[in-house]
Amino acid sequence: MRFSLFRKPKPQQEPEKTAVPSEENKEEVVAAPEEAKVEEPKQETTAPQPEPAAEQAAPKETVVPAPEQKQETIEPISKTYLKAMPLKELSDIDNVKEEVRNGNIIILRVTPLANKSIDDVKNAVNSLYEFAESIGGDIARLGEERVVICPKNIRIWREKTPASTVSNEPLPTAA
Repeated sequence: MRFSLFRKPKPQQEPEKTAVPSEENKEEVVAAPEEAKVEEPKQETTAPQPEPAAEQAAPKETVVPAPEQKQETIEPISKTYLKAMPLKELSDIDNVKEEVRNGNIIILRVTPLANKSIDDVKNAVNSLYEFAESIGGDIARLGEERVVICPKNIRIWREKTPASTVSNEPLPTAA
């Protein structure tokens, strides 16, 4: 038998026609003689099949993990605590600043220091005010005895007063 690149080999005898219809087109199936049957090589299922050029050029869809998965892979989010602390001495200011730097909200009771020295309370509140401004935090007075200091991601709500009642006089401090 001669093989040619452009012609199909001619079978030595005529194929037998069978009357078995295929499911797709229900035409007659022609069976080739046994001598001319060629087994096709088996393809491995793990080998990747080449994709047509049109599919290769198309962008593939990227999978974005859910927010819950992102939080697990990134360092855990630290919690913000609300802490109440007494201000007994000027040295306690360093502890208050450290807590606020760590992201906690501090309610500071100034009465223990006010019983000792009003000037120390004024200095402490001014120091904490400058600190809150420097880190982008917030500070406000809560009544006569307390001050609240917040980190940079938290703001204190203040009630707006009508413009007619606003005066140019300085507001009294806790001291």
